[in-house]
Amino acid sequence: MKTAEDFQTGQVLLIDKPLHWTSFQAVNKLRWEIKHALNIKKIKVGHAGTLDPLATGLLVICTGKMTKQINTYQGQDKEYTGTIVLGSTTPSYDLETDINATFPTKHITEQSILETTKQFIGAIEQLPPVFSAIKKEGKRLYEFARAGESVEIKPRTVHISEFEITKVTGLEVQFRVVCSKGTYIRSLANDFGKALQSGAHLSVLRRTKIGDFHVNDALLPEDFINSLKTK
Repeated sequence: MKTAEDFQTGQVLLIDKPLHWTSFQAVNKLRWEIKHALNIKKIKVGHAGTLDPLATGLLVICTGKMTKQINTYQGQDKEYTGTIVLGSTTPSYDLETDINATFPTKHITEQSILETTKQFIGAIEQLPPVFSAIKKEGKRLYEFARAGESVEIKPRTVHISEFEITKVTGLEVQFRVVCSKGTYIRSLANDFGKALQSGAHLSVLRRTKIGDFHVNDALLPEDFINSLKTK
C-alpha cells in the first residue's frame, strides 16, 4: 500500500478513464480519494493529456513532485483505436452532437478506404474541432460553438506515423492511429470522410498508449480507489 509520503514524493498513476468522465473529473476524484484515504491536507495532482468525455482509455496522472514531468509525458506520441462512421457528419465530429448532414457512400470500397489512409501519414495540416477546449480570446472554442457563434480557427501541423484500418463493417471503419501531441482524432475522422468524397464522424475512441505507458497496465478509477483502502 502506498503511503502519504509516496504520493507527495511523486507517483505516476495509469488510469483507464471510463466513458462520460471528463479528464478534470478523474483528476479531482483521485485527488479527493488520496487526500481522504491518507489524511493529506494538500497534494498536487494533474494529468498528461486530456481525453474527451466520449473517449475511454489511458490517462497518465501524476502526483506530488512527479507533476513536473507532465509536459514530458504530454509531448510523447499517443496511440488510439476507434471507429469512424462513413456517410454522415456532426458539428462536433463525434457523437456529442447530432448528425447534421448525410452524404453518398455507394462509391466507397474497402480498397479506397485503405488507400485513403496514405494521405494522412506524416506531417499534415489539421483544423481542430470547434467543439474543443482550445482557448481563443480567453474562451474555450466549445463555448463559442454552444452559443452558436462563429470563430476563426487556425490549422495546426500534426504528425501521424501510423494509420491502420483494422476492420470494415458496412459504414463502420475500425482503426488504429499513432500520432503526435495535439492531434485530434475527431478532426482526422472528419477529414477522412472528405477525402473519400463523403462525410464521416467518430463514434468510438480509446487511447491505448502514451509513450511507453499502455492502457493494459492501467486501473479503472474504482480499482485504484479500492487499492488505497487495502491494508
